[in-house]
Amino acid sequence: MESRRRVLFVCTANSARSLMAEAILKDMAGDQFEVASAGTGPTQPHPMALQCIKEAGLDSAGARSKSTASVGDQHWDYVITLCDKAARECHPIASVGQVIAWDFPDPVPKNRHSTFALVMKELKERISLFVMVHQKVGHRPIHYPPAGVFKALGDENRLATMLLIQQHEELCVCELTEALELSQPRISRYLAHLREQALVQDERRGQWIYYRLHPALPDWVLTTLRAAVDENAAFLEPMIDRLATMPNRPAKTDCV
Repeated sequence: MESRRRVLFVCTANSARSLMAEAILKDMAGDQFEVASAGTGPTQPHPMALQCIKEAGLDSAGARSKSTASVGDQHWDYVITLCDKAARECHPIASVGQVIAWDFPDPVPKNRHSTFALVMKELKERISLFVMVHQKVGHRPIHYPPAGVFKALGDENRLATMLLIQQHEELCVCELTEALELSQPRISRYLAHLREQALVQDERRGQWIYYRLHPALPDWVLTTLRAAVDENAAFLEPMIDRLATMPNRPAKTDCV
């Protein structure tokens, strides 16, 4: 039997969002993922978070707050941060396949059941999409609704990321950071969004993670991307120039 991939949810206090996310994924796809949660500054489980977990019919037994340092020496296939603060402060993890940055509001300051319930609902929707994209289902076709594709590409930086990857076949985060002149966390967020929409696929080779267009992309998406590259040379030229002159650019041979 194939081993389950390991997912770590991280927020600040590990008292609400990450505990709820842990319970949701365990219930939704516990046969595919081994799930845990931690916090950059752990406190204790919030009663309303535990209440929402129980009201959803999920298991809250054994829920406790713990630090990222306590799990940092383990391998995690996915580390999913649930707020920008956690993304900035996350304790270094010894071995990580992918880092995914989400941003959900902290329900604790308002201390209202309705606020916790709303975050729980939004987490369930996002995690459902995560499972759909990352589940091991062989070659099951992926549906690409046009509205969803064009919404994902409606952000200029996400669009530029897709066009650069389309033109170069594959790029790593550091190359995209150089080409777009943006910070690594921002590029990682753009890539996480594109990956969640099954528009790109990543592969770790050595110390680098490379991104390619998703192999399931239908012809109409590929045709659109190729046409956008062909008709927008002036838009892409500065980025391509920065990439071509990038110092210490990782060579493909560094990744084997």
